[in-house]
Amino acid sequence: MDKLLQMKTFAAVVDCGSFVRAADALDLSKPAVSRHVAELEQRLGVRLLHRTTRKLSLTEEGRLFYGRCKTLLADVEVAEEEITAQSIAVKGLIKLNVPVSFGLLELAPLWPDFMARYPEVELDITLADRMVDLVEEGFDLAVRIARLPNSSLVSRKLASTRLVLCASPGYLKKQGKPRHPSELTQHAVLSYSLLATGDQWSFEGPDGPVVVTVKPLMRTNSGDTCIAAARQHRGVVLQPSFMVQADLQSGALVELMPAFRSIEFGIFAVYPTRQYVSPKVRALIDFLARALKSGD
Repeated sequence: MDKLLQMKTFAAVVDCGSFVRAADALDLSKPAVSRHVAELEQRLGVRLLHRTTRKLSLTEEGRLFYGRCKTLLADVEVAEEEITAQSIAVKGLIKLNVPVSFGLLELAPLWPDFMARYPEVELDITLADRMVDLVEEGFDLAVRIARLPNSSLVSRKLASTRLVLCASPGYLKKQGKPRHPSELTQHAVLSYSLLATGDQWSFEGPDGPVVVTVKPLMRTNSGDTCIAAARQHRGVVLQPSFMVQADLQSGALVELMPAFRSIEFGIFAVYPTRQYVSPKVRALIDFLARALKSGD
């Protein structure tokens, strides 16, 4: 039997002055009210109420226990009101995981605006390229760049990006510009080691898909390191558009073989469950979707 229900029933009997009126107040049957009180007394091993055909009165133990019950039930009510108020307010801590480069280049400039809009939200942002376990590590939300969202999580697409093949004008002047992906085997390749397809680079060309196995001159788990080496004319890189866009605009890098497009990735907000998504997390997801100009 629910201890809290027994206490609530006992307190209602005392407040109402009878089992019948307590049953009405609690929307229970009179036998159910009587049973709850009897089982409470049995569990405690004391009589709480003197019962006569005319009236009810508290025993000494009942008077003491009634006071404790009222205090505890009031605390429970306050706790429920607090959590309900919290559930409709955009406030509290959000623990967020984002990829390193995307977090620095695209998201870092957005946080001041979000904090200004929601001053009662506290952000705890972890930048990491590894696939964190949201539930195990206590994250409310993660931003992930992938072809498909993890099926074990709930996701919302925020934007998209594609891998762009590029190199510096200095490198191309010395080594020549490849005309077909198969020619990449003859070039210095600066490879991102966390790419899901490894050394197999995929392209969609005018005549269909093309897959080439490259032989990297350098491997690193940092796309920024690849790009830095490419700027210094050391080789060819395949990196997300958001990371090379500024270099392409400035001319520091040149896109290669634009007729052969590489993989496009979605940028997703992922979270553990669709049920009971807190207003603070929902506000952050909506904010990111607007800021990143998602087409969804």
